[in-house]
Amino acid sequence: MGFHASVNGVVDGLPPGPTRPPWFQALGWALRPTALLRECEREFGEIFTLRGLVRTDGMPYVFVSRPEVIKAIATADRDVLRAGAARGSDLFEPVFGPSSILLLDGAKHLRQRKLMLPPFHGERMKSYGELITTETERRMAAWPRDEPFALQEEFQHITLDVILRAVFGFDTGPALAEAREHIQRWLHMLASPAAMVPFIRENFGPGRAWSPLARTRDRIYASLYALIAERRTDPHVDERDDVLSMLIGARDENGEPMTDDELRDELMTLLLAGHETTATAMAWAVELLLAHPDKLDALRADLPHGDEYLNAVIHETMRLRPPIPLFDRMVCEPVEILGYRIPVGTVLACNIVSAQRREDVYPRALEFLPERFLDDPPETYAWIPFGGGVRRCLGAAFAMYEMRIVLRMLFERTEPRAVDLQPSHYSRRAIVLGPRSQARVTLAA
Repeated sequence: MGFHASVNGVVDGLPPGPTRPPWFQALGWALRPTALLRECEREFGEIFTLRGLVRTDGMPYVFVSRPEVIKAIATADRDVLRAGAARGSDLFEPVFGPSSILLLDGAKHLRQRKLMLPPFHGERMKSYGELITTETERRMAAWPRDEPFALQEEFQHITLDVILRAVFGFDTGPALAEAREHIQRWLHMLASPAAMVPFIRENFGPGRAWSPLARTRDRIYASLYALIAERRTDPHVDERDDVLSMLIGARDENGEPMTDDELRDELMTLLLAGHETTATAMAWAVELLLAHPDKLDALRADLPHGDEYLNAVIHETMRLRPPIPLFDRMVCEPVEILGYRIPVGTVLACNIVSAQRREDVYPRALEFLPERFLDDPPETYAWIPFGGGVRRCLGAAFAMYEMRIVLRMLFERTEPRAVDLQPSHYSRRAIVLGPRSQARVTLAA
C-alpha cells in the first residue's frame, strides 16, 4: 500500500467527525459542501469522518487532505482500494450505466481505459481545435450587447455541442438538435442539489422506472442505440474522426470490440463527465479574473505571446475552485492512514478542496495568484482536480485544451463586465460545484 503516515499506537477504527445525525450531514453535503468541509477541518484536522453522504447504504466517508496520503491512495493496489466500488450503485449506475468506466474496477477498468484513451491524446485530440473554435464563434455571434447574460450557460452550450459532434459524431441538422433537446432536459433534471440527498434519490431518482428522470434517460438510450447501429453499418466508419467511430473500431488484447451497452455507457460518461465540469471551470475563471482586474490585465498582455499565463490562470482557477470536491476509493482490505486503521467497507474521500488550499503548499492559499503556476508549480498530488493514478480523468487534456481555446477567444474578442459577481459563493449542480451567479456579464455594444 505504501501507507506509512501512521504514528505509534494506531487506532483501530474511524477518525472522529461530526456527531450530528447522518441525514443532517447529508443535507449539509447537498446544500453547503465546501462550508461543511471547512468546518470539519477546523474542528478535526486533516482527517475526519462524515456519514450519510452520497450512498444510501450508510457507508462512512473518511476525508483526507495531505498530498502524500492522497498519492498513496491514488496509486494503491487496485484490489485493496477500489474506485468503482466506492461509487454507490444508486447514484452513479442509473446515470452513467453499469458498464461506465467510472464504475469498473480491476481488469475490466483497464480494458475500457485502454480502448478509450487514444482519441484524447496527441494529434488526434488537437484535431478537434477547429470544431471547438467553430462552435465558440457560433455561440458568440448570438451573445447580446449591453444586456446581462450568464456566461456559464453559454459555456455549457459550447461544451455540449462540442461533445455531441466530436464524441457522438452528430452533424449539424435535425439529429443534432433532437439529441441536444433530450440531453439538456436530462442534464437540467440531474442538476438539482436534491439529487445528492440519498432518500430523495432512492425514491425519485433515475433508478425508479416510473420517474421522469428514467423516462428521459431511456429516450436518450434509444437515440444512442440507433446511432451506434447506424455507425456500425457505415462502410466509411474507418474514415470518420469522431470518438464513437474510433471506439467502434477499437479492439482489446483478445481482439474483442466493445458491446453496444458498453458503448452506450461510455458515451454517457463522456457526455456527463466532460460537459458540465469544463463549462463550470471556465465560468469560475471568468468570475475570478473579473474580480481581479490586475490578473485580467496580465492575461490580456500575455495572450499575443502565447498560452503561458492563460495556462496559469486555468490551473489556478481549478486549484481555488475545483468543480468536483473529491475523488474516492472503497477500502477492501484494512489500511493505515494518519494513525488510524481504516476498516473494510469505508469510503476514502480525497479532499480536493482542502488539499489544494494548504498553506504549506500554496502560500496565501485563499488568494487568486496565477503566477504561482508560472515558475514553481507544486508537486502532482497537491493539484488534483482531475483525480490521480490510473483513475485520473482520461479527458483531462481535452478539457484543458478546450478551455484554452474558448477563454482565449472570449478575452481576445470581447470585454466582459461583471454583473453582481460573487466569486466566493458556490451553487451545486449535482456533483459539480459552480459559481452561484453563473458568471453573469454584459458586453459592450
